Amino acid sequence: MSKLIGYILTPIFYLSFGLFLAIFHPIQWICYKIFGYSAHKWSVDVLNFFLTYSQITLLNGISFKNSQKLPTDRPIIFVANHQSMYDIPSLIWFLRKHHPKFISKIELTKGIPSISFNLKYGGGANIDRKDSKQSISEIIKLGRRMNENNWSTVIFAEGTRAKDGKMKPFQVGGIATLLKIVPTAIIVPVAIENSWKIVRNGTYPLNALLPLKWTVLTPIERGEKNAEELVLQAENAIKQQIGQ
Repeated sequence: MSKLIGYILTPIFYLSFGLFLAIFHPIQWICYKIFGYSAHKWSVDVLNFFLTYSQITLLNGISFKNSQKLPTDRPIIFVANHQSMYDIPSLIWFLRKHHPKFISKIELTKGIPSISFNLKYGGGANIDRKDSKQSISEIIKLGRRMNENNWSTVIFAEGTRAKDGKMKPFQVGGIATLLKIVPTAIIVPVAIENSWKIVRNGTYPLNALLPLKWTVLTPIERGEKNAEELVLQAENAIKQQIGQ
């Protein structure tokens, strides 16, 4: 049934999603070039509200649960599993007061309305996976911005999407680098469920009638733990939440 309804609703979803990307591209440009960071961030937040709730056109439910009292006066490293590109808008929207930034492939900074502009000017790290020196340098710069502005970063620690929903082992590298630059940061796991099912059939049809879930889990203070221990603790917390 989910796939059958998807045949009908997928064109409506793509039209809605693409329309918002097109509309907000010039809005972002004006906000950033004329009014600066705060206005640009506002435009990105509003864009991702609409992108998040575009899922309604597929009759998919949106559930974001955060019962944690997260600080706004220190940096946060959100560590999440990754299931599809549709994970991202909801993280930007629902975590907006924490100014979430992302570590992205540098190729994405060109050619995608709204998304490329935000990646280029929004303050995240755009890395060349073929150039380790450039990647580390970009992550270090991101860490410095986190320190200066109390920003947060979202890291998909698997390194790639889990297309079948089955979590891959978390990688430590990027998180370890950030922790060296931002020693006061806390680790906050975020569990994502069911978004892989949207694209289970590829780009068409997208699946409908799905309960999409994002859950913010208990923060992890660094204490005496090393990066490997922190990442493993976050990985296990997410696995427990999603039943793996």
